[in-house]
Amino acid sequence: MPISTPRPGTPAWTRPLGATGIDVTAVCAGGSPLGSMPLLYGRDVSRDEGVATVAALLDSPIRTIDTSNGYSDGESERRIGAALAAAGGKPDDVVVITKVDARGRDYSGDRVRASVLESKERLGLDQLPLVHLHDPEAFDFTELTAPGGAVDALVALKESGAVGSIGLAGGRVQEIARYLALDVFDVLLVHNRWTLLDRSAGDLLADAAERGLGLINAAVYGGGILAGDGTSGGTARYGYRPAPPEVLQAVDRMRQVCTAHGTDLRTAALQFSLRDPRFATTVVGMSRPSRIAATVEAAAQELPDGLWDELAELLPPARVWLDAPL
Repeated sequence: MPISTPRPGTPAWTRPLGATGIDVTAVCAGGSPLGSMPLLYGRDVSRDEGVATVAALLDSPIRTIDTSNGYSDGESERRIGAALAAAGGKPDDVVVITKVDARGRDYSGDRVRASVLESKERLGLDQLPLVHLHDPEAFDFTELTAPGGAVDALVALKESGAVGSIGLAGGRVQEIARYLALDVFDVLLVHNRWTLLDRSAGDLLADAAERGLGLINAAVYGGGILAGDGTSGGTARYGYRPAPPEVLQAVDRMRQVCTAHGTDLRTAALQFSLRDPRFATTVVGMSRPSRIAATVEAAAQELPDGLWDELAELLPPARVWLDAPL
């Protein structure tokens, strides 16, 4: 049976997120750049532009938003909350997903509980349907998993009904696998590690799928290099770090292949994730209203089947992936 890309306006555009009971759209608007992170994304995003972006989202087929407590010290959540308030409240079919974050080096159980309360206040929401443990790989595993620690606190928030489902959102797959093995999470979000250029998350995704978790894919442009704007200061980057020569060569050749098939690399990078039936939703960072319509248009574009085999042949070797196999 051929693989197809879910199109806006079709029944396949909305699908269940694992066993959470949450329905999400195939594209999720990412709030990481929404609060303004110029050092990471290369431009400032004003409050008015951020709020206008969310307003445009509410008028689009994209009905899922991903943010985090720590994005721009809560500014992403504040702007989403302001847009929802201006719209008279969150529409019933819109899902807002957020994450708990440490405060400095404090990733204690108390910090997790405070993070959830902060997010609810900023977003103006009494209930959070899904809350991720965010970037735990930057902290000591034994500390976060100790009795009464961050993981215990998040599980307790779910059991008490203070949040709905709980997820795991992080980077380095070898460390995230340790948290996945705890078998307490409902959803896994991976970023930069399942794209046209990198398959680091292969084993992790297989494990999560076997456990029945809902799967979310984020940062499918690798921080910009697959969207045509992946250079900063003259140095091309993938996954927020300098890209090795093999990756740069693959990007150039992939761009040529896409042009030959009548499309562009940004569209192919998005649809590479959308057409993967394992992912309930794909997170695409949004920082200006025009990106909403452009992303919907890219998702709707019909691409030839032959494109995917040619792009697969250009995958860089595993030794240059973000998390090269040991």
